Amino acid sequence: MSNALTVETLPGQPVVDIVREFDAPAAAVYAAHADPDVYVSWIGPSAYETTVTEWDHRSGGAYRFVQKDADDDAGHAIRGAIHTARPDELVIQTFEWEGAPDQVSLDIIRFEDLPDGRSRILVRGVFPSLENLEAMVNAGMARGMEDGYRALDALLASERASAETASC
Repeated sequence: MSNALTVETLPGQPVVDIVREFDAPAAAVYAAHADPDVYVSWIGPSAYETTVTEWDHRSGGAYRFVQKDADDDAGHAIRGAIHTARPDELVIQTFEWEGAPDQVSLDIIRFEDLPDGRSRILVRGVFPSLENLEAMVNAGMARGMEDGYRALDALLASERASAETASC
């Protein structure tokens, strides 16, 4: 089955809708977003190494991580506040690249179960301005997300294979 990433912007509005399906239940996809040790193993872009510097994944919590590639000593720090974390179902959080302070987006992330043990993630990002959204899109947002989600597919497949082997 195709797990293509869909990224749609709303004309003239600072809003982006992102949809991606996974060959795993929503609980597994949510857990991969909530566990910092797992999160750093898949979050994109693939050329970056990610280090968590703060992680409190709960309603009222916060997060911060730094991504570096081989040519970047300082890296790119991302931080945010988690307004709502409802396990296996919903995360509402802010997202701010520290290189563009005060350009904070609000991300509403829904996790939905589908038939046959599959799931879908739906993300709505609301940006402070159309220019800010366009800058994120032009900086390769979709490519980085797709890199990460492909890595997450591999991780979920590995976990599924391990669970199947253990049950034999």
